[in-house]
Amino acid sequence: MLISVVSPVYKAESLVEPLVEQIEEALDKITDSYEIILVEDCGPDNSWQKIKGLSEKKSKLKGIKLSRNFGQQYAIQAGIDAAVGDFVVTMDCDLQDRPDQIIKLYQKALEGYDIVQASRISRKDSFLKKLFSSVFYKLLSYLSQTEQDSSIANFVIINRPVINALKDVNDYRRYYPMLLQWIGFKRTKVEVLHSERPMGKSSYNFRNRINLALDTILTFSDKPLKLAVKLGFSLAMLASLISILMIPLYFLQNIYVPGWASLSVLLTFFSGIIICILGVVGLYVGKTFETVKKRPTYIVHKKCNF
Repeated sequence: MLISVVSPVYKAESLVEPLVEQIEEALDKITDSYEIILVEDCGPDNSWQKIKGLSEKKSKLKGIKLSRNFGQQYAIQAGIDAAVGDFVVTMDCDLQDRPDQIIKLYQKALEGYDIVQASRISRKDSFLKKLFSSVFYKLLSYLSQTEQDSSIANFVIINRPVINALKDVNDYRRYYPMLLQWIGFKRTKVEVLHSERPMGKSSYNFRNRINLALDTILTFSDKPLKLAVKLGFSLAMLASLISILMIPLYFLQNIYVPGWASLSVLLTFFSGIIICILGVVGLYVGKTFETVKKRPTYIVHKKCNF
């Protein structure tokens, strides 16, 4: 069986060579029928030159360069679309996803599982990164009404039926851990070792993580809209109850209060709520607008060794 390993590359010039060597070392223990696809997401360094140079020496290494920086999830999609393997492994390029753990995923897949996800034990990430990840997955679980695991990311092995199903999904915004849960199939997870990044630091900053979280929630859940309706209804009921209480107090206790301060506070509060709800609706409209344009989610600029 042919195995394809897909890894998105961004600002990882110094990691490309050890990444390829470690993947080769792991796959050689499984089979001699494999391909390695590195998708360079138009970074500012010389990662593409490094990939291209290595591919001239290694026939099983293939490279894809995107026309601009589309983002990690779309780089993964480009690699999956180009892969011809019976099994496809996706993993990050920073070597925190350890290539030697591919063997565990493959052996589990041979037991009949369509999707085998890597559950990272003892994550070697910063406290803030793990905290944000935990909060994000809890929020995503609540809003999408699904069970999410913060130990699972992009390190996964999938078989050809799953690959074909992913190609049929036309979502403009993609988040593969969630997408793999949505499409179904027989899925399990395997505990794997997680490593510290050997050099450099992640280019996936806090702003990128917030944008990914927002895109994922808006793509896979309409619960924010339902919460907005519930909030509006609750505030309307609260206002009605207060009005009912204020009417008898006004006549029985002769309350004469100008009320300009309380009115200004209430107007500001309810105006903020209205603007917030309109903002949520606007975000969904914006995502719908992006989808109906039917633009490609990525554009390939160059390929090597295909």
